[in-house]
Amino acid sequence: MTLEEPGGDPQRPSLRDHLPTGKETPADAVLDSFLAWVGELGLEPYSSQEEALLELFTGRHVVLSTPTGSGKSLVATGLHFKALSEGRRSFYTAPIKALVSEKFFSLCQDFGAENVGMLTGDASINWGAPIICCTAEVLSNMALRQGEACDAPYVVMDEFHFYSDRDRGVAWQVPLLLLHDTTFLLMSATLGNTAELEERLAKRSGRAVARVHSDERPVPLDYEYRDTPLLESIETLLQDGKAPIYIVHFTQRDAASQAQALTSAKIASREQRARIGEVLGSARFDTPYAKDVQRFLRHGIGLHHAGLLPRYRLLVEQLAQQGLLGVICGTDTLGVGVNIPIRTVLFSRLCKFDGERVGILSVRDFKQIAGRAGRRGFDERGSVVCQAPEHVVENKRLQAKAAGGGKKFVKKKPPARGFVAWNADTFERLIEKPPEALMSRFRVDHGMLISLLQRDANSGYRLLANLVDSCDESARTKRRLLRQAALLFRSLRRAGLIELERDPVSGSRVVRVRGDLQQDFSLHQSLSLYLVEAAVALDRNDPSYVLDMISLVEAILENPRPILQLQVRKARGELLAKLKAEGIPYEDRISRLDELTWPKPAAEFIYTTFNLFAEIHPWVGEENIQPKSIAREMFESYTSFNDYVGRYELQRVEGLLLRHLAQVHGTLVRTVPEAARTEEVFDAIAFFRKLLARVDSSLIEEWERQLEPAAKIDRESGTTPPKAPPARIPLESHVRAELHQLVHALAAHNWDDAAGCVRQDPDDPWDAARFEAALQPFYQEYARIVFDPPARQKHHTLIEKLGPQSLDVRQVLVDPAGDNMWNIEGEVRLGAEESPTDPIVRGRRIGT
Repeated sequence: MTLEEPGGDPQRPSLRDHLPTGKETPADAVLDSFLAWVGELGLEPYSSQEEALLELFTGRHVVLSTPTGSGKSLVATGLHFKALSEGRRSFYTAPIKALVSEKFFSLCQDFGAENVGMLTGDASINWGAPIICCTAEVLSNMALRQGEACDAPYVVMDEFHFYSDRDRGVAWQVPLLLLHDTTFLLMSATLGNTAELEERLAKRSGRAVARVHSDERPVPLDYEYRDTPLLESIETLLQDGKAPIYIVHFTQRDAASQAQALTSAKIASREQRARIGEVLGSARFDTPYAKDVQRFLRHGIGLHHAGLLPRYRLLVEQLAQQGLLGVICGTDTLGVGVNIPIRTVLFSRLCKFDGERVGILSVRDFKQIAGRAGRRGFDERGSVVCQAPEHVVENKRLQAKAAGGGKKFVKKKPPARGFVAWNADTFERLIEKPPEALMSRFRVDHGMLISLLQRDANSGYRLLANLVDSCDESARTKRRLLRQAALLFRSLRRAGLIELERDPVSGSRVVRVRGDLQQDFSLHQSLSLYLVEAAVALDRNDPSYVLDMISLVEAILENPRPILQLQVRKARGELLAKLKAEGIPYEDRISRLDELTWPKPAAEFIYTTFNLFAEIHPWVGEENIQPKSIAREMFESYTSFNDYVGRYELQRVEGLLLRHLAQVHGTLVRTVPEAARTEEVFDAIAFFRKLLARVDSSLIEEWERQLEPAAKIDRESGTTPPKAPPARIPLESHVRAELHQLVHALAAHNWDDAAGCVRQDPDDPWDAARFEAALQPFYQEYARIVFDPPARQKHHTLIEKLGPQSLDVRQVLVDPAGDNMWNIEGEVRLGAEESPTDPIVRGRRIGT
């Protein structure tokens, strides 16, 4: 499988071949070279593209506001080409990881995988490359920590309308405030009036800002409002040749339910199903939801939302780009620019929950999603279709039926909750109105203050005050932000994370960030400071220390509600069966069931310490702690990802579980202070890192596949691509996590998983058959391998250190009789700078 542009040629000309040989090549010659490549693609730039490129190559910032499909990405590619020609670095930023990874692979195709890297907070690939794709938050944090020293001379900020996002808009604003020497390309199809923003950017940077705007779409749109049942609307669109169709839902559950409902319809032709089968033959389907995803795809139906694992979303995008999916059921992530080429956008409704209330879509949201209709080079027109509310459609059907029989009918009422009515006039208003004006959403938090203090201990607080003063908020809001900053500063000092000291030379007082904090320490969750303070209150000698630390981490993270609700459902079912067996009366059973909630271990400690924390820190306000046990339960029972999904029937939210575990891992690494991280805590970090890598390493695998031809060239020239930063987890923790994964697989007789847990030596491989044969004598003597918490204690994993990256290891296989005579023997032999991310233990033997 390859990632291609829609209708693109995998053999398309490489931009590397057009790079000038000298760094002093004039800008106009560099531009000519880039346009020559565009010509080789068979493309003729639009006037807006030419104008934007000319402005960028003459050193101006550009605000590019043109419709979807008008080639903004080509302009961004031109800016990356300019940077690479000059031997300088460039960044591409986007709001969501799915779009970042999509652009990452697209740029790998154009510039070569060795020249492109990705940073998303969860994933780091080729981080030292000259072209970096990252989320906006990553660049924002770099700007805060490094200021003008940040090596980002060229920055593309895609989907720049996120500047107005209530929760995340600050990440789009910070680079504009701090990176004065950077050339910015700000792109979106729905920017609205940006005159004030352009004026402020020009004033801060001392350079002109060019606004390139056009309303002309390469593929015009037609609009239709339908009051027929959804399935009938889809069938009509298919018959009219308006596939592929993207059905927009605003919950993951609705998208999955619709995909299931469509499996009874004829979506794909026999030829398309055959081609889909060929692609799926090389895909990896090994999680509980895989069968459903695969079944949908074989019917020509794609499913695309954040609840899916990244590798399944990637597969849907690949099949869509090859024109093999007739219908895609997804969420409104389509509006963020995810590259799923479609002809028709079908809105299942026009209202959604925005995090605070249910309301009609904003004009910007509507236009972002609707603008994805129409494939350049394939469609003469794109179509945008809106469904009438379900109760309106049903009442129309009932009315027609009643009119034929002369009978009265009872009208179906609209939903009582989660619904705001819309009609054809609503649809028309969203089509005609311009996008709302951009609104500044600047805010300050502990993470921002810590980053600035780490950059400059002497003037970090002054830097924050200057940042607030230069932001795009009103004078009144700036005063409020400065008062809030003072509260945050005092709370950090009270927590002991920052200290006031006398400078021995000047005698003035300076601020110091505590020296024993890890280099990448961060406080990016709103209640991160509570975690820092509460971690100190835990007893390091308590056997449950590491488990309680994970509980503290989970308590400051947002609740993944679908997972928690399924935990409650399982607990209710088990309790109901127990109460029935005990003969408890019905009313008492219901009362007991109503009291159930999801597991909250260490809740008393968490609530007590948080109440004390809130009393001392008035800035907490309406923030609240949220105890839960997902990652803790998995670590405590050493449950695999698939087993946990199966236990709670999380098939439809596998991606949500993966994201929560990634957040837990990231918080353990970056927010738990170094002084609180015991060997057991490092073991937990290694457990989650190994689990995440095994569940979905699709990004790294695809990058390595694309890198291979370039890697051969590098080997011939004696150079190698930049490596990932060295891991900070002790090597012994990696080994224990890996061996425990291996024992867990062996205990479950899962020989294929066991083979994936060890580093394969081509001369002495340990495949599934070899593991099964090696364990046969053990199972003849003992009924099972014991894999409970005592069996995972450190004394059962023996590690002999032979060098910095060289170990001999032995894992005891605990048996029910307590003989414990069987062992797994292995070794670790890593290169001097090799990072232990893949399996690192090579098997030697299993026996007594």
